[in-house]
Amino acid sequence: MSSGITSTNPVVKAVIEGAAPRPAMLAASRGVLPLPQGDLLEILVHFFNSDDPELRDNARKTLTEQTTEAIESTVRSSESAPDVLAYFASQDTLPQATQEAIIANTSTPPDAVTKVARTTQNGQLLELISLNQQLLIKNPAVIEAIITNPHRTAEAERRASETKREFFEKERGAQQIADELRARGQEAAAEFIENSEFGENIEDPGSGLSAEDAILLAAHIEVMDRETDDSWLSLEFIEEIYEETEDQRKAAVEKIIGEMSNEEDVSGERLSMINRIMKMGIKDRVRLAMKGDREARNVLIRDPNRLVSSAVVNNPRITEQEIEVIAGMRAIAEDILRMIATNRQWARSYNVMHNLAKNPRTPMANSITIMSRLQLRDLTGLSKNRNVPDAVRRHATRLLATRGGKH
Repeated sequence: MSSGITSTNPVVKAVIEGAAPRPAMLAASRGVLPLPQGDLLEILVHFFNSDDPELRDNARKTLTEQTTEAIESTVRSSESAPDVLAYFASQDTLPQATQEAIIANTSTPPDAVTKVARTTQNGQLLELISLNQQLLIKNPAVIEAIITNPHRTAEAERRASETKREFFEKERGAQQIADELRARGQEAAAEFIENSEFGENIEDPGSGLSAEDAILLAAHIEVMDRETDDSWLSLEFIEEIYEETEDQRKAAVEKIIGEMSNEEDVSGERLSMINRIMKMGIKDRVRLAMKGDREARNVLIRDPNRLVSSAVVNNPRITEQEIEVIAGMRAIAEDILRMIATNRQWARSYNVMHNLAKNPRTPMANSITIMSRLQLRDLTGLSKNRNVPDAVRRHATRLLATRGGKH
Protein backbone atom coordinates (compact mmCIF):
# COMPACT_ATOMS: atom_id res chain seq x y z
CA MET A 1 0.00 0.00 0.00
CA SER A 2 1.05 3.55 -0.62
CA SER A 3 2.26 5.56 2.37
CA GLY A 4 1.10 8.85 0.87
CA ILE A 5 -2.04 10.70 1.81
CA THR A 6 -4.16 11.83 -1.12
CA SER A 7 -6.73 13.93 0.71
CA THR A 8 -5.92 17.56 1.49
CA ASN A 9 -8.30 17.50 4.45
CA PRO A 10 -6.26 18.18 7.64
CA VAL A 11 -8.60 15.90 9.60
CA VAL A 12 -7.70 12.97 7.33
CA LYS A 13 -4.00 13.72 7.76
CA ALA A 14 -4.30 13.89 11.54
CA VAL A 15 -6.26 10.62 11.73
CA ILE A 16 -3.99 8.65 9.41
CA GLU A 17 -0.81 9.94 11.04
CA GLY A 18 -2.18 9.11 14.48
CA ALA A 19 -2.19 12.73 15.68
CA ALA A 20 -5.97 12.84 16.21
CA PRO A 21 -7.50 11.96 19.61
CA ARG A 22 -8.32 8.29 20.08
CA PRO A 23 -12.11 8.88 20.16
CA ALA A 24 -11.93 10.61 16.78
CA MET A 25 -9.94 7.72 15.31
CA LEU A 26 -12.46 5.21 16.66
CA ALA A 27 -15.34 7.27 15.28
CA ALA A 28 -13.63 7.32 11.88
CA SER A 29 -13.10 3.55 11.96
CA ARG A 30 -16.83 3.09 12.58
CA GLY A 31 -17.72 5.47 9.77
CA VAL A 32 -19.44 8.02 12.00
CA LEU A 33 -16.90 10.83 11.73
CA PRO A 34 -18.55 13.48 9.50
CA LEU A 35 -16.32 13.43 6.42
CA PRO A 36 -16.81 13.37 2.64
CA GLN A 37 -17.12 9.82 1.30
CA GLY A 38 -13.71 9.80 -0.42
CA ASP A 39 -11.94 11.03 2.72
CA LEU A 40 -13.71 8.48 4.90
CA LEU A 41 -12.79 5.61 2.60
CA GLU A 42 -9.16 6.68 2.55
CA ILE A 43 -9.09 6.49 6.35
CA LEU A 44 -10.94 3.16 6.43
CA VAL A 45 -8.57 1.54 3.93
CA HIS A 46 -5.62 2.82 5.95
CA PHE A 47 -7.11 1.32 9.13
CA PHE A 48 -7.89 -1.91 7.27
CA ASN A 49 -4.14 -2.34 6.87
CA SER A 50 -3.34 -1.07 10.37
CA ASP A 51 -1.53 -2.95 13.13
CA ASP A 52 -4.13 -1.66 15.60
CA PRO A 53 -6.62 -4.58 16.06
CA GLU A 54 -9.53 -2.41 17.19
CA LEU A 55 -9.21 0.09 14.35
CA ARG A 56 -8.60 -2.71 11.83
CA ASP A 57 -11.66 -4.72 12.88
CA ASN A 58 -13.90 -1.65 12.94
CA ALA A 59 -12.69 -0.57 9.50
CA ARG A 60 -13.20 -4.04 8.02
CA LYS A 61 -16.81 -4.08 9.24
CA THR A 62 -17.46 -0.49 8.08
CA LEU A 63 -16.06 -1.17 4.63
CA THR A 64 -18.41 -4.14 4.16
CA GLU A 65 -21.33 -1.86 5.01
CA GLN A 66 -20.59 0.62 2.21
CA THR A 67 -23.31 0.80 -0.42
CA THR A 68 -22.59 0.02 -4.05
CA GLU A 69 -23.64 3.55 -5.01
CA ALA A 70 -21.23 5.12 -2.52
CA ILE A 71 -18.35 2.91 -3.67
CA GLU A 72 -19.00 3.53 -7.35
CA SER A 73 -19.18 7.31 -6.97
CA THR A 74 -15.78 7.22 -5.25
CA VAL A 75 -13.96 4.89 -7.64
CA ARG A 76 -15.11 6.91 -10.64
CA SER A 77 -13.47 10.04 -9.27
CA SER A 78 -10.04 11.01 -10.60
CA GLU A 79 -9.26 12.35 -7.12
CA SER A 80 -9.70 8.98 -5.42
CA ALA A 81 -6.80 7.75 -3.31
CA PRO A 82 -4.77 5.02 -5.07
CA ASP A 83 -4.94 2.91 -1.89
CA VAL A 84 -8.74 3.06 -1.97
CA LEU A 85 -8.84 2.03 -5.62
CA ALA A 86 -6.38 -0.80 -4.96
CA TYR A 87 -8.52 -2.05 -2.07
CA PHE A 88 -11.73 -2.15 -4.08
CA ALA A 89 -9.93 -3.62 -7.08
CA SER A 90 -9.28 -6.66 -4.89
CA GLN A 91 -12.99 -7.06 -4.09
CA ASP A 92 -14.18 -9.37 -6.87
CA THR A 93 -17.78 -9.45 -5.60
CA LEU A 94 -18.45 -5.85 -6.67
CA PRO A 95 -20.81 -5.27 -9.61
CA GLN A 96 -19.12 -5.33 -13.01
CA ALA A 97 -19.83 -1.64 -13.63
CA THR A 98 -17.92 -0.79 -10.44
CA GLN A 99 -15.02 -3.08 -11.35
CA GLU A 100 -14.84 -1.51 -14.79
CA ALA A 101 -14.79 1.97 -13.25
CA ILE A 102 -11.84 0.95 -11.06
CA ILE A 103 -9.91 -0.47 -14.03
CA ALA A 104 -10.63 2.64 -16.11
CA ASN A 105 -9.49 5.05 -13.37
CA THR A 106 -5.97 6.25 -14.19
CA SER A 107 -5.22 6.58 -10.47
CA THR A 108 -5.57 2.83 -9.90
CA PRO A 109 -2.07 1.47 -9.20
CA PRO A 110 -0.69 -0.77 -11.98
CA ASP A 111 0.11 -3.47 -9.41
CA ALA A 112 -3.57 -3.59 -8.49
CA VAL A 113 -4.59 -3.92 -12.14
CA THR A 114 -1.98 -6.66 -12.61
CA LYS A 115 -3.47 -8.58 -9.70
CA VAL A 116 -6.96 -8.26 -11.15
CA ALA A 117 -5.70 -9.44 -14.54
CA ARG A 118 -4.07 -12.44 -12.90
CA THR A 119 -6.96 -13.52 -10.66
CA THR A 120 -10.27 -12.38 -12.12
CA GLN A 121 -12.65 -14.91 -13.63
CA ASN A 122 -14.37 -12.17 -15.61
CA GLY A 123 -13.31 -12.36 -19.26
CA GLN A 124 -14.95 -9.03 -20.10
CA LEU A 125 -12.86 -7.31 -17.45
CA LEU A 126 -9.74 -8.80 -19.02
CA GLU A 127 -10.82 -7.42 -22.38
CA LEU A 128 -11.19 -3.97 -20.87
CA ILE A 129 -7.69 -4.17 -19.39
CA SER A 130 -6.24 -5.36 -22.70
CA LEU A 131 -7.64 -2.27 -24.45
CA ASN A 132 -5.34 -0.01 -22.44
CA GLN A 133 -2.22 -0.41 -24.57
CA GLN A 134 -0.35 2.36 -22.76
CA LEU A 135 -0.84 0.53 -19.45
CA LEU A 136 0.41 -2.70 -21.01
CA ILE A 137 3.49 -1.05 -22.50
CA LYS A 138 4.44 0.61 -19.22
CA ASN A 139 3.70 -2.53 -17.19
CA PRO A 140 4.53 -5.73 -19.12
CA ALA A 141 3.48 -7.78 -16.08
CA VAL A 142 -0.13 -6.95 -16.98
CA ILE A 143 0.36 -8.60 -20.38
CA GLU A 144 1.64 -11.81 -18.81
CA ALA A 145 -1.21 -11.77 -16.27
CA ILE A 146 -3.79 -11.60 -19.06
CA ILE A 147 -2.15 -14.26 -21.22
CA THR A 148 -1.76 -16.73 -18.33
CA ASN A 149 -5.25 -16.19 -16.89
CA PRO A 150 -7.30 -19.30 -17.79
CA HIS A 151 -10.48 -17.18 -17.92
CA ARG A 152 -9.19 -14.85 -20.64
CA THR A 153 -11.28 -14.39 -23.74
CA ALA A 154 -9.85 -14.87 -27.21
CA GLU A 155 -10.08 -11.10 -27.77
CA ALA A 156 -8.21 -10.26 -24.55
CA GLU A 157 -5.49 -12.76 -25.40
CA ARG A 158 -5.19 -11.44 -28.97
CA ARG A 159 -4.75 -7.82 -27.86
CA ALA A 160 -2.28 -8.67 -25.11
CA SER A 161 -0.29 -10.96 -27.41
CA GLU A 162 -0.17 -8.36 -30.19
CA THR A 163 1.15 -5.73 -27.79
CA LYS A 164 3.75 -8.18 -26.51
CA ARG A 165 4.94 -9.01 -30.03
CA GLU A 166 4.86 -5.41 -31.20
CA PHE A 167 6.69 -3.83 -28.30
CA PHE A 168 8.70 -6.55 -26.60
CA GLU A 169 9.55 -9.30 -29.05
CA LYS A 170 10.11 -7.94 -32.54
CA GLU A 171 13.44 -6.51 -33.65
CA ARG A 172 13.08 -2.84 -32.93
CA GLY A 173 14.26 0.04 -35.04
CA ALA A 174 14.65 3.65 -33.91
CA GLN A 175 11.05 4.62 -34.69
CA GLN A 176 9.70 1.60 -32.86
CA ILE A 177 11.76 2.46 -29.79
CA ALA A 178 10.70 6.12 -30.03
CA ASP A 179 7.05 5.06 -30.19
CA GLU A 180 7.49 2.94 -27.07
CA LEU A 181 9.16 5.79 -25.21
CA ARG A 182 6.44 8.21 -26.28
CA ALA A 183 3.77 5.77 -25.09
CA ARG A 184 5.47 5.83 -21.71
CA GLY A 185 5.38 9.62 -21.63
CA GLN A 186 9.12 10.03 -22.36
CA GLU A 187 8.77 12.59 -25.14
CA ALA A 188 12.28 14.06 -24.85
CA ALA A 189 13.83 10.59 -25.05
CA ALA A 190 11.68 9.75 -28.08
CA GLU A 191 12.89 12.90 -29.85
CA PHE A 192 16.49 12.00 -29.10
CA ILE A 193 16.17 8.50 -30.58
CA GLU A 194 14.26 9.72 -33.66
CA ASN A 195 16.89 12.33 -34.48
CA SER A 196 19.98 10.31 -33.63
CA GLU A 197 22.50 9.21 -36.21
CA PHE A 198 23.00 5.85 -34.52
CA GLY A 199 19.25 5.23 -34.78
CA GLU A 200 19.64 4.58 -38.50
CA ASN A 201 21.72 1.48 -37.79
CA ILE A 202 20.32 0.07 -34.54
CA GLU A 203 20.86 -3.69 -34.34
CA ASP A 204 23.36 -3.51 -37.21
CA PRO A 205 26.31 -5.60 -35.95
CA GLY A 206 28.71 -2.98 -37.23
CA SER A 207 27.01 -0.04 -35.48
CA GLY A 208 27.96 -1.11 -31.98
CA LEU A 209 24.63 0.01 -30.48
CA SER A 210 21.68 -2.28 -29.84
CA ALA A 211 18.04 -1.46 -29.13
CA GLU A 212 18.76 -2.09 -25.45
CA ASP A 213 21.65 0.38 -25.57
CA ALA A 214 19.37 2.97 -27.17
CA ILE A 215 16.74 2.58 -24.45
CA LEU A 216 19.34 2.80 -21.68
CA LEU A 217 20.80 5.95 -23.26
CA ALA A 218 17.33 7.45 -23.65
CA ALA A 219 16.79 7.06 -19.90
CA HIS A 220 19.31 9.88 -19.43
CA ILE A 221 17.43 12.38 -21.62
CA GLU A 222 15.50 15.09 -19.77
CA VAL A 223 15.44 18.11 -22.11
CA MET A 224 13.04 18.64 -25.00
CA ASP A 225 14.41 19.89 -28.33
CA ARG A 226 12.48 23.14 -27.96
CA GLU A 227 14.36 23.91 -24.72
CA THR A 228 17.80 23.77 -26.32
CA ASP A 229 19.60 26.70 -27.95
CA ASP A 230 22.43 26.11 -30.41
CA SER A 231 23.24 29.79 -30.97
CA TRP A 232 26.57 29.23 -29.20
CA LEU A 233 27.76 27.07 -32.11
CA SER A 234 29.98 28.82 -34.64
CA LEU A 235 32.26 28.07 -37.56
CA GLU A 236 35.19 27.53 -35.21
CA PHE A 237 33.59 24.25 -34.15
CA ILE A 238 33.13 22.79 -37.63
CA GLU A 239 36.36 20.82 -37.53
CA GLU A 240 35.24 19.23 -34.27
CA ILE A 241 32.24 17.57 -35.94
CA TYR A 242 34.25 15.10 -37.96
CA GLU A 243 34.25 11.55 -36.64
CA GLU A 244 37.15 10.32 -34.54
CA THR A 245 39.22 7.32 -35.42
CA GLU A 246 38.68 4.17 -33.39
CA ASP A 247 41.96 4.85 -31.55
CA GLN A 248 40.84 8.39 -30.68
CA ARG A 249 37.56 7.09 -29.32
CA LYS A 250 39.29 4.47 -27.18
CA ALA A 251 41.63 7.15 -25.87
CA ALA A 252 38.62 9.31 -25.01
CA VAL A 253 37.04 6.47 -23.05
CA GLU A 254 40.26 5.92 -21.12
CA LYS A 255 40.54 9.66 -20.40
CA ILE A 256 37.00 9.88 -19.04
CA ILE A 257 37.32 6.77 -16.90
CA GLY A 258 40.72 7.86 -15.62
CA GLU A 259 39.48 11.30 -14.58
CA MET A 260 36.39 9.93 -12.88
CA SER A 261 38.43 7.25 -11.10
CA ASN A 262 40.58 9.98 -9.54
CA GLU A 263 37.48 11.43 -7.87
CA GLU A 264 35.39 8.38 -6.96
CA ASP A 265 34.99 4.66 -7.38
CA VAL A 266 33.67 3.96 -10.87
CA SER A 267 31.08 1.18 -10.66
CA GLY A 268 30.58 -1.46 -13.33
CA GLU A 269 27.25 0.15 -14.19
CA ARG A 270 28.90 3.52 -14.78
CA LEU A 271 31.68 1.93 -16.86
CA SER A 272 29.00 0.34 -19.00
CA MET A 273 27.25 3.68 -19.41
CA ILE A 274 30.48 5.46 -20.42
CA ASN A 275 31.27 2.83 -23.03
CA ARG A 276 27.73 3.00 -24.36
CA ILE A 277 27.84 6.79 -24.66
CA MET A 278 31.21 6.74 -26.37
CA LYS A 279 29.96 4.32 -29.01
CA MET A 280 27.97 7.26 -30.38
CA GLY A 281 29.37 9.65 -32.94
CA ILE A 282 30.19 13.26 -32.12
CA LYS A 283 26.88 14.70 -33.32
CA ASP A 284 24.89 12.33 -31.11
CA ARG A 285 27.16 13.02 -28.14
CA VAL A 286 26.61 16.75 -28.62
CA ARG A 287 22.83 16.22 -28.55
CA LEU A 288 23.12 14.04 -25.44
CA ALA A 289 25.29 16.71 -23.79
CA MET A 290 22.62 19.35 -24.43
CA LYS A 291 19.62 17.17 -23.54
CA GLY A 292 21.01 14.71 -20.99
CA ASP A 293 20.63 14.47 -17.23
CA ARG A 294 23.28 15.13 -14.59
CA GLU A 295 24.86 11.70 -15.01
CA ALA A 296 25.28 12.19 -18.77
CA ARG A 297 26.68 15.69 -18.21
CA ASN A 298 29.17 14.35 -15.68
CA VAL A 299 30.55 11.99 -18.31
CA LEU A 300 30.48 14.28 -21.34
CA ILE A 301 32.07 17.33 -19.68
CA ARG A 302 35.22 15.18 -19.74
CA ASP A 303 34.90 14.37 -23.45
CA PRO A 304 38.13 15.55 -25.14
CA ASN A 305 36.13 16.89 -28.08
CA ARG A 306 35.56 20.54 -27.20
CA LEU A 307 32.28 20.64 -29.12
CA VAL A 308 30.83 17.97 -26.84
CA SER A 309 32.09 19.49 -23.59
CA SER A 310 30.91 22.94 -24.72
CA ALA A 311 27.45 21.50 -25.29
CA VAL A 312 27.37 20.33 -21.66
CA VAL A 313 27.67 23.85 -20.26
CA ASN A 314 24.92 24.93 -22.67
CA ASN A 315 22.52 22.30 -21.33
CA PRO A 316 19.51 24.26 -19.97
CA ARG A 317 19.24 21.97 -16.91
CA ILE A 318 22.84 22.31 -15.73
CA THR A 319 23.00 23.60 -12.16
CA GLU A 320 25.20 26.19 -10.50
CA GLN A 321 26.66 23.43 -8.31
CA GLU A 322 27.77 21.53 -11.42
CA ILE A 323 29.31 24.67 -12.92
CA GLU A 324 31.16 25.26 -9.65
CA VAL A 325 32.71 21.79 -9.91
CA ILE A 326 33.54 22.21 -13.62
CA ALA A 327 35.20 25.58 -12.92
CA GLY A 328 37.66 23.79 -10.66
CA MET A 329 38.51 20.92 -13.02
CA ARG A 330 42.20 20.86 -13.95
CA ALA A 331 41.74 18.76 -17.09
CA ILE A 332 39.00 20.89 -18.63
CA ALA A 333 39.53 22.75 -21.91
CA GLU A 334 40.32 26.47 -21.69
CA ASP A 335 37.37 27.18 -23.99
CA ILE A 336 34.97 25.81 -21.38
CA LEU A 337 36.52 27.86 -18.59
CA ARG A 338 36.31 30.96 -20.77
CA MET A 339 32.62 30.29 -21.47
CA ILE A 340 31.92 30.01 -17.75
CA ALA A 341 33.92 33.14 -16.91
CA THR A 342 31.99 35.25 -19.41
CA ASN A 343 28.54 33.92 -18.57
CA ARG A 344 26.51 36.58 -16.73
CA GLN A 345 24.49 34.09 -14.72
CA TRP A 346 27.47 32.14 -13.40
CA ALA A 347 29.51 35.30 -12.87
CA ARG A 348 27.14 36.10 -10.00
CA SER A 349 28.36 33.04 -8.12
CA TYR A 350 31.37 33.84 -5.95
CA ASN A 351 32.29 30.15 -5.58
CA VAL A 352 32.32 29.66 -9.35
CA MET A 353 34.54 32.69 -9.87
CA HIS A 354 36.85 31.69 -7.03
CA ASN A 355 37.28 28.20 -8.52
CA LEU A 356 38.10 29.73 -11.89
CA ALA A 357 40.73 31.99 -10.32
CA LYS A 358 42.37 28.98 -8.66
CA ASN A 359 42.29 26.90 -11.82
CA PRO A 360 45.65 27.09 -13.63
CA ARG A 361 43.92 26.41 -16.95
CA THR A 362 41.68 29.48 -16.79
CA PRO A 363 42.77 31.96 -19.50
CA MET A 364 44.90 34.70 -17.97
CA ALA A 365 42.65 37.54 -19.12
CA ASN A 366 39.70 35.97 -17.37
CA SER A 367 41.67 35.25 -14.19
CA ILE A 368 42.82 38.88 -13.97
CA THR A 369 39.24 40.15 -14.36
CA ILE A 370 37.90 37.73 -11.76
CA MET A 371 40.57 38.50 -9.17
CA SER A 372 39.38 42.07 -8.74
CA ARG A 373 36.23 40.62 -7.17
CA LEU A 374 37.90 38.23 -4.74
CA GLN A 375 37.91 38.73 -1.00
CA LEU A 376 41.20 39.45 0.78
CA ARG A 377 41.55 35.99 2.28
CA ASP A 378 41.17 34.37 -1.15
CA LEU A 379 43.61 36.81 -2.74
CA THR A 380 46.08 35.92 0.00
CA GLY A 381 45.59 32.23 -0.80
CA LEU A 382 46.19 32.88 -4.49
CA SER A 383 49.34 34.87 -3.82
CA LYS A 384 50.79 31.79 -2.11
CA ASN A 385 49.31 29.15 -4.44
CA ARG A 386 52.14 27.41 -6.33
CA ASN A 387 49.66 25.63 -8.61
CA VAL A 388 48.60 28.82 -10.42
CA PRO A 389 50.76 30.71 -12.96
CA ASP A 390 53.32 33.20 -11.64
CA ALA A 391 51.39 36.06 -13.27
CA VAL A 392 48.31 35.18 -11.22
CA ARG A 393 50.29 35.12 -7.96
CA ARG A 394 51.94 38.45 -8.77
CA HIS A 395 48.64 40.09 -9.63
CA ALA A 396 47.11 38.78 -6.40
CA THR A 397 50.05 40.31 -4.51
CA ARG A 398 49.55 43.67 -6.25
CA LEU A 399 45.84 43.68 -5.46
CA LEU A 400 46.57 42.92 -1.83
CA ALA A 401 49.04 45.80 -1.66
CA THR A 402 46.56 48.15 -3.30
CA ARG A 403 43.85 47.21 -0.82
CA GLY A 404 46.25 47.37 2.08
CA GLY A 405 45.94 43.66 2.68
CA LYS A 406 48.58 41.55 4.36
CA HIS A 407 50.30 38.78 2.45
